[in-house]
Amino acid sequence: VQLQASGGGLVQPGGSLRLSCAASGRVGGMGWFRQAPGKDREFVAAMRFADAGRYYTDSVKGRFTISRDNAKNTVYLQMNSLKPEDTAVYYCAARTTYYVGSYYYIRPYDYAYWGQGTQVTVSS
Repeated sequence: VQLQASGGGLVQPGGSLRLSCAASGRVGGMGWFRQAPGKDREFVAAMRFADAGRYYTDSVKGRFTISRDNAKNTVYLQMNSLKPEDTAVYYCAARTTYYVGSYYYIRPYDYAYWGQGTQVTVSS
């Protein structure tokens, strides 16, 4: 499985960006993570493909939306109302199997496949 991420950039506070992650190969679910300078990689959002279940970290709920285009095998992260603290390198990740239930994979080591990072900078 190979992942290709895109869509980062510089945006003012309150603005929006949409990140994309195109996958080659069959995956069971994907996640978005981010890493700010000097900090650990942290979970942002996850999607379980079997039932389109979604899960978000508290700090982005109501502002970010993870979605999928099945035909393009691409997952998106729509980010609205961006804040300076959202500034980070964003990574998409995938796993080929995904437990169908109430569980979501939110730790980096849960994912075997990673895209290259894309920088998101929120600044005036």
